[in-house]
Amino acid sequence: MSENHKHEHAEHDKTVHWPTILLGLAVAFVFITAIFSYQVQSNELAVVTTLGKITAVEKPGLHFRWPYPIQNITKYDIRQRCFDGNIGKNEETITKDSKNVIIGIYVIYKISEPAKFYKTAVDILSAEEKLGNLMRTAKDGVIGRYAFDQILNTDKSKMLLPEIEKEIRNEIAKTAMDQFGIEVSNVGIKTLIVPEKITKEISARMVSERNVLASEYRAEGKKIAEKIKIEADREKRAIITDAEAKAKSTRAEGDAEAASYYAVFKENPELAAFLKKLDSLKKIMETKTTLVLDTDSAPFDLLKTNAEKLTNPELKQEKK
Repeated sequence: MSENHKHEHAEHDKTVHWPTILLGLAVAFVFITAIFSYQVQSNELAVVTTLGKITAVEKPGLHFRWPYPIQNITKYDIRQRCFDGNIGKNEETITKDSKNVIIGIYVIYKISEPAKFYKTAVDILSAEEKLGNLMRTAKDGVIGRYAFDQILNTDKSKMLLPEIEKEIRNEIAKTAMDQFGIEVSNVGIKTLIVPEKITKEISARMVSERNVLASEYRAEGKKIAEKIKIEADREKRAIITDAEAKAKSTRAEGDAEAASYYAVFKENPELAAFLKKLDSLKKIMETKTTLVLDTDSAPFDLLKTNAEKLTNPELKQEKK
């Protein structure tokens, strides 16, 4: 190999490969950052342990750390969770009056104190197992203080389910916070099942209650009907009394008016008889009728009298 070629090869070996170096530095920076820092999301809190002891609870953001095993980071989602129990949720519970019911409940909770949660529960699965025991104990204790009618009743005003839920929540919440750092915000009744034997008793009782209500409604209806009838009779008597008074007044007016006509008729009896006969003729001759009657009989004697006056000159002269 020539001296010139050897010299060029040596110069090439001394050339610095900056892209490779920069890539290596970037990888090293990312690697070091990953080892010595960690990110806490907005819905999380992180428990930091140093050599096995809790040294900090970090909020959302980027934080420095010593690599494992010097420091360990445990993150917890602090959003609310719904849990309906995993222990005894389908077991029968005895009420104050010794009736069996199956009541299932749920709780709304969140991790409020991560450090305490880390010490006593560590993870969600273990925490919910402990929470399930609390739910079972609180449910049995509270239901045992209430009668069956206060849990299930056709009359909504007698049911105390909201009060029962509140009491169960109060009993769970204090222990859950004190022991596990869990905040229980709400407790609700999810299922309510009545055993078959109790169902038959409830049905019989409901029928009896309905019969009692029906009797009360019938008695009330009868009372109202009697009241309406009495009121109607009273109004009827008032109307009849008023009508009789008006009738008497009308008769009195008619009698007074008739008395004036009677006085005229007494002064001229023949006029009265004549008018009476005319009235009779009007009634008899209201329709087209052909009658063959004796004109000597009243009131048809009027016809005879008028006919004689028309044919007899003397009577005609007398009329003039």
